Amino acid sequence: MNKENKFLKLALSLLFDAIGYVSYLFPGLGEITDVVWAPTAAFLMTKMYKGNKGKIAAAIAFIEEAMPGLDVVPTFTLMWLFTYVFKSSKESEKTIEV
Repeated sequence: MNKENKFLKLALSLLFDAIGYVSYLFPGLGEITDVVWAPTAAFLMTKMYKGNKGKIAAAIAFIEEAMPGLDVVPTFTLMWLFTYVFKSSKESEKTIEV
């Protein structure tokens, strides 16, 4: 994966997490916007991350956005960190051990 695509995903992750926070700007209306945003976030997650990893992340994103009070969790950014930072360091550790 090239660096441009990696950082584009980071920018999109930050944007999508910010969109998820918008519901806090409208007290009372926030839960209504979550009804639309929860499935949208899940769909976007499956498009950004393929395979089982994307499906699991989409389910987590849907639950996080649908449940009141959990919108503060930056699901997209955490998934990006898991994919490109934490997993990369684990893979490099495996390479060093060999």
